[in-house]
Amino acid sequence: MAAAAPLDTTIGVITPENIAFEYQLAGPFRRLPAYLIDFAVRWFVVIAVWLALAIAGGLMSFLSSFSGPLSQAFFMIGIFAINWFYGTIFEAYFNGRTIGKWMCGIRVIQVDGRPITPRSALLRNLLRVADLAPAASLSMFDPELPPQLVIPSGIVGLVTMMMTQRMQRMGDLAAGTMVIVDERKWQLPVAKVDDARVPALASFIPGDYLITRKMARTLATYAERRHFMTPPRRREVARKLTDPLIERFEFRKDIDPDLLLYSLYYKTFLADSATESPDLGPLSGYSPLAKDADKVGGLADETIREMAQSVPVVTDPAATVETVSEAKE
Repeated sequence: MAAAAPLDTTIGVITPENIAFEYQLAGPFRRLPAYLIDFAVRWFVVIAVWLALAIAGGLMSFLSSFSGPLSQAFFMIGIFAINWFYGTIFEAYFNGRTIGKWMCGIRVIQVDGRPITPRSALLRNLLRVADLAPAASLSMFDPELPPQLVIPSGIVGLVTMMMTQRMQRMGDLAAGTMVIVDERKWQLPVAKVDDARVPALASFIPGDYLITRKMARTLATYAERRHFMTPPRRREVARKLTDPLIERFEFRKDIDPDLLLYSLYYKTFLADSATESPDLGPLSGYSPLAKDADKVGGLADETIREMAQSVPVVTDPAATVETVSEAKE
């Protein structure tokens, strides 16, 4: 029988760049003060708009007959826009934070660790009405007051948060978002490469070569899937990416494409986290550069050439694959 997982509010997320983050989820008692602050800010803005319209209506003497209805119309439109789109605009363009979330140290992100998108921000804020249901009546406090349902209880959102792993309300479930404490712990992917050819070749990749976000995502995807491909298929897939890299790095044309792409992955995600320099063994004197092909100690030796065409060996080749797969599931 499997051991029960401990109750914890920390959740792990692996980004498409294959970097693992640990986030602390924000529970209802941390989100409630943020909501109350945002509620106060919204009505402060509403009152400020009302005062501005009242002053403008008083100054517009030539529209005195229309200033009353016109001000009321703008006031109602302002209340609607502020209450419905305040959270959307702030979360979409201020990295998942509203004023209340910023003051309480929380923010909204996608469930895969990415920043929240405007579409997700709009969807989760439109469904806030459902999360605040059911509404309570004023007559509960005073029978003489009108029986209008104007006090939100938030029971639906609270129950939904208690029943979901990521403490998501209905709006978060629909938008694919979650609310986290605005601090995170991160670590590079755990994988140990024992094959000396990988760090050896990675050491010849120019240090000024900058990995773009798209290239980092491609490397992470390739490292995830290469374990399930045969060596010829690896070379066929990798060659489409490595041909321009070989020319840029001025490498020999017979460099194994799979080895080069895996070395670039190693340099991007693993080399900086190494505590000590790798042991290159017999490859410490060899160079993959095209200009060194005819020199003694180059890759012209047949034994080294055959070694370069073999498949790299990884101590835990499925570590990255299993971690990313679990995160996607």
